[in-house]
Amino acid sequence: MKLAVFHGSPRRGNTYRATELFLDELSRLGDVEISEFYLPEALPKFCVGCQLCLSGPRENCPHSKYVDPIYEAIMAADALVFTTPHYGACSMSAGMKNLLDHLDFLTMNIAPRREIFVKRAFIITTASGSTAAIAPIRKYLKNWGVNRVGSLGIRMLTNEWNAMPPAKQARTERRLRHCAARFYTAKRGLPYISTAFMYYMSVFILKRFVGEDTYPHKFWTENGYFTRRPF
Repeated sequence: MKLAVFHGSPRRGNTYRATELFLDELSRLGDVEISEFYLPEALPKFCVGCQLCLSGPRENCPHSKYVDPIYEAIMAADALVFTTPHYGACSMSAGMKNLLDHLDFLTMNIAPRREIFVKRAFIITTASGSTAAIAPIRKYLKNWGVNRVGSLGIRMLTNEWNAMPPAKQARTERRLRHCAARFYTAKRGLPYISTAFMYYMSVFILKRFVGEDTYPHKFWTENGYFTRRPF
């Protein structure tokens, strides 16, 4: 299994500890080749909203020298892992949000990649209380067309891993290893209803309201998406 892992925080704290346990179990189960990206180091420039990747090839992005290795790792991987601590009311880290903003061209109605429709992904987040950061990341991935998106939110009720009671630490480790085992053996399933809905809505919008001379329409035409579903 080829795995691309995106660490949403440079602080190797609780989320990193949880991710290590998850990856360790995957490696124990079989041959796993892991490519890791640490944010924001791997993508130090913030998306400026220029929309050049939405109106033309992704290489037009002014930060393509950082985005290209990430994109290539995603395309080469069998599975993806996204990790972030939970910040604020319901937010992922700024680094993780910046990553997803830079990859917005993968959204269904722009330039979805056929290869992504067979991939699976997993989201790991830790927090003192809420794990609401999972929902927006899952939405992004489903909009890309990822076939299966799993997640585990760990409510620690403390700021330090070792401050959790030993029994809770043991339970948390078991949950992580159990999720890793399920993720490793997961089979490709039918597309999510939301994926199919987004596809047919995109067909309607691109044909009805978007000009044939636009990048999304040209991309869909060149890839045959109007006549055949990519999943």
